[in-house]
Amino acid sequence: MKKTLVIGTRGSALALWQAEHVKARLEKRFRSLEVELRIIKTKGDKILDQSLSKIGDKGLFTREIERALLAKKVDIAVHSLKDLPTETPAGLTIAAISEREDVNDVLISSKWKSIADLPEGAVIATGSLRRTAQLQHLRPDLQIIDIRGNLNTRMQKFDASEWDGMMLAYAGVKRLGWEHRIAQVIPTSLILPAVGQGALGIEIRDGDKETAKYVAALNDEESAAAAYAERALLRTLEGGCQIPIGAYARRIGERLTLDAMVASIDGTIRLDTRGTTRDFSRAADLGVRLAEKLLANGAREILDAIRGAEA
Repeated sequence: MKKTLVIGTRGSALALWQAEHVKARLEKRFRSLEVELRIIKTKGDKILDQSLSKIGDKGLFTREIERALLAKKVDIAVHSLKDLPTETPAGLTIAAISEREDVNDVLISSKWKSIADLPEGAVIATGSLRRTAQLQHLRPDLQIIDIRGNLNTRMQKFDASEWDGMMLAYAGVKRLGWEHRIAQVIPTSLILPAVGQGALGIEIRDGDKETAKYVAALNDEESAAAAYAERALLRTLEGGCQIPIGAYARRIGERLTLDAMVASIDGTIRLDTRGTTRDFSRAADLGVRLAEKLLANGAREILDAIRGAEA
């Protein structure tokens, strides 16, 4: 008799791709396992007429799925790691972090080849304050349009518009087969990604040893170390995904290297830092160290001003 596990997931095309990917990997690895999907609508899926920064973002795309997990309606939650708050609810744990896709953001455009190629005053759509701040730092002349919705919805809105371009994460674009729409894969030296961008976070109930045994097969140690560094940075800065914080940790040689930045929303101020460690098991310490360095160098004032404006 096969063991059945239920994955809780959002219903967007990208979320379903991610859940199906996890399902396929589990069933291939464990022949005695049968995995089902259960679609759960989150607050972020229901409120589409306001920007993310105005409705609050902690758990916006995860909270309802986590409640179903705690209520034992599902056994596994599959999230885009960048959507997961850095504080995990009591009773739950992130049991695995998948091998990471390329972390870059991309420019979608049929008119222009790159950010540098955009004409003065070009209109760019994005739903991310992180992208907005870094774009404005690079090109203060650009006009930024706020856009909400899943990737399919954003593509439809973009195709129906006269906008010059739109920014998305490469991982989602690739997973949905839209690589041909990419004008530029933007180097991380220009725009740093969101914390956890490109990785999946697999969440289960604390103490569920049987499910943990299955899910452990999905964990990629190098991607997990990078994620621990980035998430520790974000947690120390007390920032959500709607505060302009970017981070990118990865192996360079024998070291884990973390680049991080904090910017004002208008992009006039951008603080960057870099740190490394040889001890991958102390990745979180690297994130804390860099966050404290950023705070000491002026990030505290930037973040306090943003939170004050939101309040």
